[in-house]
Amino acid sequence: MKIISIGPSYPYRGGLASFNDRLTQQFSAEGHEVEIFTFKLQYPKLLFPGETQYTDGPQPNDIKITRNINSINPFNWIATGLKIKKEKPDILLIRFWLPFMGPCFGTIARVAKSNGHTIVLCIFDNVIPHEKRPGDIILTKYFTNSIDGAIVMSQTVLNDLTAFRKNIPVKLSPHPLFDNYGLPVGRKEAVAALNLDADASYLLFFGFIRAYKGLDLLIEAFSDKRLRSRKLKLIIAGEFYEDDSLYKDLIKKHNLENDVIFFDHFIKDNEVPLFFSIADLVVQPYKTATQSGVTQIAYYFENPMLVTDVGGLREIVQDGKCGYVVKPEPELITEAIIDFFDNDRKEQFIKGVKQEKDKFSWDKMTAAIIEVYEKCKTQTPLL
Repeated sequence: MKIISIGPSYPYRGGLASFNDRLTQQFSAEGHEVEIFTFKLQYPKLLFPGETQYTDGPQPNDIKITRNINSINPFNWIATGLKIKKEKPDILLIRFWLPFMGPCFGTIARVAKSNGHTIVLCIFDNVIPHEKRPGDIILTKYFTNSIDGAIVMSQTVLNDLTAFRKNIPVKLSPHPLFDNYGLPVGRKEAVAALNLDADASYLLFFGFIRAYKGLDLLIEAFSDKRLRSRKLKLIIAGEFYEDDSLYKDLIKKHNLENDVIFFDHFIKDNEVPLFFSIADLVVQPYKTATQSGVTQIAYYFENPMLVTDVGGLREIVQDGKCGYVVKPEPELITEAIIDFFDNDRKEQFIKGVKQEKDKFSWDKMTAAIIEVYEKCKTQTPLL
């Protein structure tokens, strides 16, 4: 089939772009003709909380990428829709994660499918955003009314979507493994590259930092006196998308300056294996969640995980097999960390992670997309 995918891709950085690039590679490997339409302008600079939207890595040489979307220019939306309409792809596959993109994507979709051939599908990261803003419902409704079918990656997102659309085929397919960051490296090599203590154990909090990700809960949990007698360090690896003073003040309050190690910048793709190769336990203390790419990096590198019982995280991490699922409370996070080290759970959980990771292959995601496409052609709901 001919597929055009809309969403972040090179030269944009981050998990959304990595996902879209990897999905395109999978479709190509299966014999489909695929092209990504990405942004000329993704976010106005004033609206972007990080240092830069762009990667300094190389362009993937096996993916066709066209930069032609301006997220704030309605004339561009119409022109892009007309271009796609003329090309007549079988599938227009849109990645939706933020209501801000609703007018842009919704307009492109409406124009493109007016050719009577193209079916518009969406992969939803979120329907309801983590951080709510005025107008979210109106913008999301405008977009969801433009699509013919959807793929969601957690039950939470499925439930949210049904509040907007109940008359389209929808398939739940978990977020695939992020297997595009290279191979694990030896612990000795990772310790040397990151200039860390080879004799210490490490908790890893990974990814950009926003309030809903609960880093404050983890710092409170880590301050427990029962953990202070151990040679245990907390690595915080990721760029702050908000003021860092809350977290650094907490660290100072609990005298944790020597035990918390910051890599407070965007972690490049070639650095990712270093952090996951040294982590004894990957901790995601989220206050709200849908699904997370961090869990799928951890699965790929075969790391035990501690996640909180919010959103779709409980669906992905099997409690007691791959790690822990606890309520988002510091005391419960502490107890899980203590159990992990006191009872030497690492090898047990690694075994469980290896058994579970095969559930998250990329061919399952492409199969889900094709299934929804076929149901759209016959107008048969899946759910």
